Amino acid sequence: MKRTAGWHLYAIDLTPALALTVVHVGFAGATAADGQPAYGGPAWLAWLIAAAVGLPVAVRRIWPLPVLGVVLAALTTASLLDLTREPYAAAGLAAYLVGLVEPVRRSVTALAVALPVAAGGVYLGEALITPAGGRQDAVGVAALVLLVIGGSWTAGFLIRSRRAEARREERRRVDRVRDQERLHIARDLHDIVSHNLSLIAVRAGVAAHVAQADPQEARTALRAIEETSRAALGEMRRTLGVLRTEGTPFSPVPGLGGLGRLAEEARSAGVDVDLTVRGADFLAEGMQLTVYRIVQEGLTNVVRHAAPTCCRVTIVADGAEVRIDMVDEGTSAGSRSTTGEPTGGHGLMGMRERVFTYGGSIESGPRPEGGFAVSVRLPVERERAT
Repeated sequence: MKRTAGWHLYAIDLTPALALTVVHVGFAGATAADGQPAYGGPAWLAWLIAAAVGLPVAVRRIWPLPVLGVVLAALTTASLLDLTREPYAAAGLAAYLVGLVEPVRRSVTALAVALPVAAGGVYLGEALITPAGGRQDAVGVAALVLLVIGGSWTAGFLIRSRRAEARREERRRVDRVRDQERLHIARDLHDIVSHNLSLIAVRAGVAAHVAQADPQEARTALRAIEETSRAALGEMRRTLGVLRTEGTPFSPVPGLGGLGRLAEEARSAGVDVDLTVRGADFLAEGMQLTVYRIVQEGLTNVVRHAAPTCCRVTIVADGAEVRIDMVDEGTSAGSRSTTGEPTGGHGLMGMRERVFTYGGSIESGPRPEGGFAVSVRLPVERERAT
């Protein structure tokens, strides 16, 4: 498999490659003064073996397995010819890359072949062909070579495993973010459809009721239906645009500046809305969207289950939290369930999910004097809206 790496990495590998080549060329001229057998072959062969030991290390990032094979064969030959006096450092550098980048099965197989080959070559050279000491000494040298090769491979394999785990964790993080985005989009679509269809249904009922008695009011209601439908389609297009274009900045609805329009739409559907907003100008965009959607869902429930009625919406923000209180006067007792909507509805459930995402709290339920109340508390984000 062809691999690419930065040129600076090849330059880094070139340094030990040249150094190992020079060292093994030097071994060819070493004497037996240190008690080790001296090389007695031709110079050209020593140069060839030295080049085969060191130079392949420079391209170990491109061909890890071939480099390990060439280096190991050269070092084994060097051991048999008394041309090496170091513990297979070139094989260790090659084995590290094999453990780091090769597939697990291929990497383990390469290690299983390399270890006995290296140990066998060292033992034959040290104990049988040109013994410089006892067999115990040969075993000790072989063990050192195994430690160098096996330890280098293990280091590469562990780093590979950590990197793979980091990539898996990153993928899991991306999946979590994607799932959260999908959940947010689902909530937004629910809010858009639920809110606007509720308004359309109310206005359509008005138009049908007054069609004969007051054609002008019926036409007004129909125009309101048209405007609401167009606005809903626009919001849905912007929301669904997130699914089509990744990485595009997206603001599906206005922030707190759109609350006035929500109030007007609710008024046109028969709900007299008293809207009060104080101290919320500094809220971040994400928090503003959350507040907008909570108010939208609350007004949708009032329009759907209590209109005509009055509803008081109060939003107060300070340095600690945002307080959202929505209170309506209701219609008749028992007209609404204790959840504020028919059993199985998703409005208050979606509202709770938004609130809990921000670590806030929500209380909702019928009022003793009639009507329904929703009270939300959201911790304030520290960033300011831009």
